[in-house]
Amino acid sequence: MSSPDGALSHDEIEAARDRFIAAWGKMGSAWGISRTMAEVHALLYISGEALCTDDVMERLEISRGNASMSLRALQDWGIISRVHKRGDRKEYFEAVSDVWAMFKTIARERKKREIDPLIASLYDIRDMTGVSDGKSRAAAPDAVEAMALHNERLDAMLDFVGTLERLASEILSPEGDGLREAISSLDKR
Repeated sequence: MSSPDGALSHDEIEAARDRFIAAWGKMGSAWGISRTMAEVHALLYISGEALCTDDVMERLEISRGNASMSLRALQDWGIISRVHKRGDRKEYFEAVSDVWAMFKTIARERKKREIDPLIASLYDIRDMTGVSDGKSRAAAPDAVEAMALHNERLDAMLDFVGTLERLASEILSPEGDGLREAISSLDKR
């Protein structure tokens, strides 16, 4: 409950943090990452302080293995980092606090894991019915029209995806404020 002067109590702040963690976990599941990984990230982000594995385990009521795997995965994604506290042998972790940098990193990682393999697959599929060794592949007379339609549609898809990929690379570049500038330009409309 709030104090008589209207200030939030520790319990109210913890309740709000719990709701953020739950919402972030649910969103993470929709994005295709484990709910626990998203909740660990949410905890580190919303707490605003470096926490050790034991702190994460206790706060989220998860196993050491689950906490360790989630922390390692979040480090691999580049949205948390390991920090050391002087005089303490434990490893501590903190989340990237700049939301623009965090979302740019998440989007770049998702692009690398999801979009880039899709583009490679599309090119492989195109190679199955396209030009091979500098020569156009011959098709049986009854398959010429189907092959032409297939290649035309696949080329249109590759052109579109390639354009998006170039745009994403520009916006998600580690250097610069491409994402912020792109969203700001949309916001001014």
